[in-house]
Amino acid sequence: MTQYDAPAIEQKWQDKWEQADCFTASIDHDKPKYYVLEMFPYPSGRIHMGHVRNYTLGDVVARYRRAKGFNVLHPMGWDAFGLPAENAAMERGIHPGKWTIENIAAMRTQLKSMGLSYDWSREFATCSPDYYQHEQKMFLKFLEAGLAYRKESWVNWDPVENTVLANEQVVDGCGWRSGAPVERRLLSQWFLKITDFADELLAAIGDLDRWPDRVRLMQQNWIGKSEGARVRFSIDGKNPSDADHIEVFTTRPDTLFGASFLAIAANHPLALAIGKNVPAAADFITECAKLGTSEAAVETAEKKGFDTGFRLAIRLIQPSNCRFISPISC
Repeated sequence: MTQYDAPAIEQKWQDKWEQADCFTASIDHDKPKYYVLEMFPYPSGRIHMGHVRNYTLGDVVARYRRAKGFNVLHPMGWDAFGLPAENAAMERGIHPGKWTIENIAAMRTQLKSMGLSYDWSREFATCSPDYYQHEQKMFLKFLEAGLAYRKESWVNWDPVENTVLANEQVVDGCGWRSGAPVERRLLSQWFLKITDFADELLAAIGDLDRWPDRVRLMQQNWIGKSEGARVRFSIDGKNPSDADHIEVFTTRPDTLFGASFLAIAANHPLALAIGKNVPAAADFITECAKLGTSEAAVETAEKKGFDTGFRLAIRLIQPSNCRFISPISC
């Protein structure tokens, strides 16, 4: 029995596929079109088993559709932009551009050894000017249309990587990659007016083909449209922030007269003003800043509070349609 020589035989057929341009997509109006795109990998320099699993699944879909007579476009690219690449390069004393390009070359070789059916003629990296010029142009179009704007907002700041982290990247109060304690900072940032299209987005969710119900619900919650009322609680007596009221949003204004207290976020202007004069309040704010900020972390964290000593009274109820962003209460 002849032993199967995997490296030699697989390389032989991969060479034949490449010579015949088997996976190069071209215009063919006689065939139905099909597009397969897996998430682009970050060029860390090596492929791991998570990549193997993900790209094998995509390759199965691409090959199946091609066998069924579809004109398949199956490209590959590299998610190569951002501070992670710069920080990794600095750790190694290498220029980020050189480090990234070398990693891409190594990972491309690894992916090709798997025999995946990619159209490599369409390969690109997001750090290439040929690619990001289009992102820049699109952003300028948003800006011209008034859909991009700048404002200050609280973020999770990793002091080691010098970058903003998503809530899910904060693990036990530390950066998921650096392990450094995460700080809460108020930074000026760019935003897109996605909520201007909330009604249209919500209506389109029902037309999404073969999307699981739990994913549809996640999308609805992310869009986050709520109908309710803005309510102003006037503050009795002078306070350090000089604000005369606190405005909140509620979907159940009918329950307001049963409220016993109002909780504000630890980074609320009133809380920060109190912290400047009350050491115990400042300590409490610092403790809150160390907590995780993801929904899961907020739900499971022990609920704590600090009595500000101020008393409130309801002065105004104003009907409103608005997007509700819940504050983090400690």
